[in-house]
Amino acid sequence: MRKSHPVRRAVLATAATVSGIVLMLSLKPASDPGAAQAVGGQAPPAAAQSPQGGAQAAGNGTATGDAAQTQYGAVQVRLTVSGGKITRAEAVQAPRGGRSDQITQSAVPRLNRAAVAAQGADIDAVSGATYTSAGYKQSLQSALDKVEAAGAGPGSSQAPGSSQAPGSSQGPGSAQARTVTGDAVRTQYGPVQVRVTVSGGKITAVEAVQAPSGGRSGQITQSAVPRLNRAAVAAQSADIDAVSGATYTSAGYQQSLQSALDRAGG
Repeated sequence: MRKSHPVRRAVLATAATVSGIVLMLSLKPASDPGAAQAVGGQAPPAAAQSPQGGAQAAGNGTATGDAAQTQYGAVQVRLTVSGGKITRAEAVQAPRGGRSDQITQSAVPRLNRAAVAAQGADIDAVSGATYTSAGYKQSLQSALDKVEAAGAGPGSSQAPGSSQAPGSSQGPGSAQARTVTGDAVRTQYGPVQVRVTVSGGKITAVEAVQAPSGGRSGQITQSAVPRLNRAAVAAQSADIDAVSGATYTSAGYQQSLQSALDRAGG
């Protein structure tokens, strides 16, 4: 029998190997398995996140109070509220020029911090800046009124968009906090108006929305009103003693406080 030549055997082996490789390549999928998922599969987890710029949470916003005119110029306050709380207070207008610049520069930052700390307009006047402080508190209160009307203010009992009128009452046993403003009572030295916050049938906060200001009246208000506020919370009623030296302010305060409590049903 004739033996095969070594070269011929090598050629045949190489040909067989090449044929096997070609056959394997012909059976390989035309695309990577991951490619189909990227094209027609589910989106990556990050794509499921909400886009930025969504709606703000209830109780957020900015409100600018009315400009309060003082002997040395206008004072106007802007509030930023987030989550139903005052997070920032700033004066967009304040007395300028000469000595007023120095007073404004010193007093306004302190008033801003006090407003955030108090979460309301019941803040002390800055010594040496009586007129600026009074104007600041007046504008601050008007900003708070606007925020509360929108249902976003501190202690506001109304949900955003609620049609409940300010000053309307709920049952005295309601656990939901609500704020009611009494009538403005005219006194010999100016109007007095009181706002009451009630929660769980109890008075939790009282503040004077209006009180006599200017000159000696401003000093009396600064001293008497905080004491009247504390007395009202302690007494849980309008049956409180007048502050010595502030007879007219005390009488107006009690009358306005009673009208607020009547509206609150307390």
